[in-house]
This record gives sequence, structure tokens and C-alpha cells, in this order.
Amino acid sequence: MTLDTVKHAGETPDAEQPWKELGLKEDEYARIREILGRRPTGAELAMYSVMWSEHCSYKSSKVHLKQFGEKIPENDAMLVGIGENAGVVDVGQGYAVTFKVESHNHPSYIEPYQGAATGVGGIVRDILAMGARPVAVVDPLRFGAADHPDTKRVLPGVVAGIGGYGNCLGLPNIGGEVVFDACYQGNPLVNAGCIGVMKHEDIHLAKASGPGNKVILYGARTGGDGIGGVSVLASETFESTGPAKRPAVQVGDPFQEKLLIECTLEIFKEKLVAGIQDLGGAGLSCATSELASAGSGGMRVELDTVPLRDATLSPEEILMSESQERMCAIVEPRYVERFMEICEKWDVTATVIGEVTEGDHLEIFWHGELIVDVPPGTVAHEGPTYHRPFARPSWQDALQADDANKLPRPQTSEELREQVLKLVASPNQASKAWITDQYDRFVQGNTVLAQPEDSGMVRIDEETNLGVAMATDGNGRYAKLDPYAGAQLALVESYRNVAASGAKPLAISNCLNFGSPEDPDVMWQFAEATRGLADGCLQLGTPVTGGNVSLYNQTGETAIHPTPVVAVLGVIDDVNRRTPIAFAEEGQLLYLLGDTHEEFGGSAWSQVVHDHLGGLPPKVDLDREKLLAEILISASRDGMIDAAHDLSDGGLIQAVVESCLRGGKGARLVVPDGLDAFTFLLSESAGRAVVAVPRSEELRFTDMCGARGLPATRIGVVDGDAVEVQGEFGIPLSELRTAHEETIPGLLV
Repeated sequence: MTLDTVKHAGETPDAEQPWKELGLKEDEYARIREILGRRPTGAELAMYSVMWSEHCSYKSSKVHLKQFGEKIPENDAMLVGIGENAGVVDVGQGYAVTFKVESHNHPSYIEPYQGAATGVGGIVRDILAMGARPVAVVDPLRFGAADHPDTKRVLPGVVAGIGGYGNCLGLPNIGGEVVFDACYQGNPLVNAGCIGVMKHEDIHLAKASGPGNKVILYGARTGGDGIGGVSVLASETFESTGPAKRPAVQVGDPFQEKLLIECTLEIFKEKLVAGIQDLGGAGLSCATSELASAGSGGMRVELDTVPLRDATLSPEEILMSESQERMCAIVEPRYVERFMEICEKWDVTATVIGEVTEGDHLEIFWHGELIVDVPPGTVAHEGPTYHRPFARPSWQDALQADDANKLPRPQTSEELREQVLKLVASPNQASKAWITDQYDRFVQGNTVLAQPEDSGMVRIDEETNLGVAMATDGNGRYAKLDPYAGAQLALVESYRNVAASGAKPLAISNCLNFGSPEDPDVMWQFAEATRGLADGCLQLGTPVTGGNVSLYNQTGETAIHPTPVVAVLGVIDDVNRRTPIAFAEEGQLLYLLGDTHEEFGGSAWSQVVHDHLGGLPPKVDLDREKLLAEILISASRDGMIDAAHDLSDGGLIQAVVESCLRGGKGARLVVPDGLDAFTFLLSESAGRAVVAVPRSEELRFTDMCGARGLPATRIGVVDGDAVEVQGEFGIPLSELRTAHEETIPGLLV
């Protein structure tokens, strides 16, 4: 692209411009001309193209996302909601916690290591920009078929990138998921989340107010990596033959980010900034336009002062670059000298690149020439809004009619035993230790729960033992069968996971991964999922603090399963009272909480044994989920249970096997009256958990469940060195451990 000054652009209205190549539609380009009253300069065109991309503007999704703000009242804990870098909630004792999940899907398919690494780096800076110290990360991941050759290319690179970057930052990786399904073959989902902690008074927002205040760019120098990366690459589908667009994926430097984190936290401590924004997707285009539009509206930037790694970059490329480890701060003139001193101390490059003005335009100069003169809100917040057509897919009824409950079931105890072993060894149910062992889960010394526990948990105050827990969940198979119910099932599983560990759920963030919004089938899935999530959050009382939408996750005509990933954040007064999943003491009594029905649609059993997807997912009872959570939290707090594990993928037997292997103790199970062994072991009915109760607490626990109206059925005891189902089969723990732990290394090593 060539340099156009504003004056020249006004004098040459008919000059051809590469708007189509930059991903803009004809009507969008016409709208830009209407806003400006002239054609845009090359630099303005670059800014609008990245900021109006699907990934940055949410132009296809925001008409549906507004439900999260309209339907769900903010609770007393909400301090900062949707619209900032990340949401913030009050967790007590003067502490605030900020958390968010984002996607880095397409870059991670093209360049797995750097795509995943910079996904971690970007979400950490979002948390940092709120004024918080990042304390933990999580990583919900989806890959293609476990035995596909390309999975062996993508997965190890993604895992190495997440581990390499997070480990170097010294941030524990405490949670997440790894799911395999052929629908993600050309579109792996690499979602990354981060939790940060601060005091209430330390919250910072992204705004540029105060004429005369300086705009300081600090961190790494700007390079050519990632130009149009997140913003353009994530805003269209891959061709069936592979990715057609391969812009340079961002390159991360975790050591530079660590310096940036410590430098920024010291700057916060001395209260030197009036506003701050990290540079992620859309780079300087995003940071300058969002800061200006959220503040007084006026800003002047001297683009030629930006420190570069590549002196050949054009102004357009500088504005579009998504180089990592960069932040933009608004600083009063009296604090600039001290700001620079702290940056120098941490060996962080810092440059004054402009100032806040009294006007209402963002003006960017290049060697004295005005190359951008725009109302910043039109770039940052007033992009196109699409009311995409959507309709229930013609194939949806047939999919739901193909009832998984009618699939052939095991006819003998031996066949049931074989299917249980096959399930436990299947890639989705097998141990992910080969993956999670590459992450440092305990750095900083405050991790109290991490994979494979139901939720990750960290201590945030070493004197009072106040802690927070976080779980992420999402089942694309459920959502394919029924997007409304599937989104709610993702929500309640995360909610249940947090409660099972003893923490009280407070709020959610989400990462909504879907196919092309230009497909009415996909838009129906998206509309239904967002509606389901909003309705679910309203009933559970968990506000949505923010999130991310990732569209165009499809190759050719083949879209991924709709995959709404939901992160639930919870608080626990004393982490010493947390509940692990491990069955660790012989003689503990096992109780099944909740009701079990014949619900196999989208189940692990239907996938592993029959390679089948059809029927309806498990029913959701939000009131039951709230009651179950309250019981789990109370029982944990009052010492009534020693272990708890939610029931989800793989049903009761999967949860029991995981808890037995975790604690190194066996279990003897009895099939309750009214249930057959198959349904008892493998149904995926929601609203359930299995708990280990000390004999001394049995009466107190069952009285509480009875008084509250929660079904609690005694199903066995922790005992021996095998999992035995009375009258059916027994499997030694040694055999289960081999089946559970050897699958993933066997596929990937």
C-alpha cells in the first residue's frame, strides 16, 4: 500500500483502493467514505479494515450478544462488565479478580507453537491492562481426530507453545480441556484464559482523557509479524485445500512480556497512568482508536516515532501490525519522567508517540503529514452491524430423530466391562497427563487444585487463605444436537465443577466458537446458543463479564460443531477447605447426588462404542443445578465430604474411575433399585455428582440433602484395589490405569 495524505485523498476521490483485498465489503467501503466525506487514505483504510473485521467488530454477533447485558442483572459482585479488556468481580477482603477467555484458533492451525504462545501472551496482557497481576492461566483446546496425522503436527506444537510461554512467565496453568473430534480437523480451537488479582482501588480502564496527557507506547518494538493476523485471518474460512491466507503469525517473546508485566505493575503501584490498553488484535489501530473513543475523543499520534524492528514498514503496516508484548498508556505530563525511569529500570522500550487533544478526532501524522483524520468511535465502536439471516437447519430434525437411546446396548456383564474399558481408554476420556505435565501447574506456590481436578484453584491471600476457582467446559456434540441446551449444558458443567471443588460460582466469561456466519444454519446455532446461555445465566444469577466470539471456523463447506466454551469463576473463603476428586480413604461412603435417566444423546458411550451422534442431549434443570451447587459448597465448608466429582462426559463410571485412580483406592458399587447397570454407569444426565462421605458424617450429610430435597443415593464404598460393580464385573486399578494413561502418549509420541 502507498502513503496517502488526507488532503490528497480529498482531491482524488476516484483513486482505486484495495478495500476488497483487505476484507471489506463494497457497502462497508461506501460507509467509510460517507463517514469521512471523502475516500479514506491508505492508512485510514488499513485501520477501518482491521477494526471492522469480524474478529474485532463482532459485526455478525453483536445483535445477539447484547442479550448478555440486557437480560442478566449485574450482581453485587460485578465491578466491571462487558466492554472493557476483561470483566472484574469483587471476591471479598478488598480483592477484585479479573478474568477472560479468548480464541487464537486460525493462527494456531497455521503455526501451532507461535499461534498458541501468542494466544497466552495476548490474554495475559488483557488481564494486566485492567490493573491486575496475572496469577493463573487455563487452556480449553479442541483438535481433530486423535489418530489423524495432522493432529500429531498441530497438538504437540500448540501444547509446547502454551507451556513454553506460560512457564516462562511463571504463571501456573491450572485448568482447561482437551477434546478430539473430526469436525475440528482443519480448525483446531485454541482458547486461552487468564485470571488476575488486584485491590479494588487498582482497577484501570482503557480510556484517554485529559487534553495534554501523553500517549506512550511501551514494550517490544513493532515488527512485520502478525500484520492482519488475528483481525483478517480470523474473519474468513479456510479453503478445503488448506488455509488460503497465511499472513505472518505473531511471534512471542515471553521474557519480554515478563519484563512488561513487572514494569506495568510498578507503574500501577505509583499511580502513573490515566488510561491503558494492551496491543493485541489490530495493534495500534485498536489501541489508539479505542483509547480515544472511550476518553475525550481527541488524540494526535506521530506514527514515525514508533520504535520499529523493521525500518521498511509502511505507515499502514505499522498500524496493522500485531507484534506482541506492547502496551499503550495515557500519562499526565508530570508523570512522564517517572514513567520512563521505571521502563528503563525494567529494560522496556518506551516512547511518547502522541498526546490527548481537545478535539474529537484521532489524527495520525507521518513525518509531518496528516495521514489519518477520523472520529475514533467510527473506527472502534461504530462498525457495521449485520442481522444475518438464520434458520433452523433442514437436517436438524433428522439428527434429533436418530435417537442414541435406541443404539444396541451390551448384552452381558463381560460386554459391559469391555465397553467401560474402551470408554476409559478413548482419547477424550483418557488421561491428559502427557499434555498437562508439560505445563507448570504449581509455580508461585499458590496453586491448590489443578488438572485433572474438577476446577483449578489458586490462593490469593496467604494470610486468610482466600482463593478463587475456575473451570471451563463446552460440549460441541451436545450443542450440535441442540445449541440452546448445549450452551446451557456447558454453563452448568462449569458451574458444577466450581461448586464441586467447594467454591461459590460468581460470574462467567465465554468463548463462542462457530462456523461461518454467512451460513444461515451456523447463525441459527449461534443465535440459539447465545439465547440459551443468556437464559441460563439469568436463572443461575451468574452475570457475563465479557468474552470472545470466534467465527469462520470451517473448512470449505464443513463447519465445526457449535462450541460455546463457558468459563465460570468462583470464590472460596478458605482454600484449605477445598474438595478434591480423589477417593483417598478406605471406608468412605459413596453417594450419588441427583437423578439418573436414560440420556445418551451426544454421549461419550455413543461416540466411542458406536461412532454415533444423534438424538437429544441431556435435559437441563437449572434449579436443580443451583441446589446441587449449594449442597456441594455447604458440605465442603462444613467438612461433610472428603471428595466430590461432577458427572458429565462418560457418566458415573468415568467419574468413579478418575477419582479412584487419583486417590489410588478402589471402589465397590451397587446398582440402585430402579436402574439397570448400563444406565447407572454410562448415562450422562446432568445435575449430578458423586461424593465420598466419611462414615462419621453420613447422617448429617443425608439429613441436609433430605431437608433440601436433593436425591442422595448410597451407591458404594471406597475399598480395595479394583472398581467392582456388584453382580456385573470388577476391573483392577492396574488395568484401568494402563487403559487410562497409555492412550495419549501412544497416539502422539
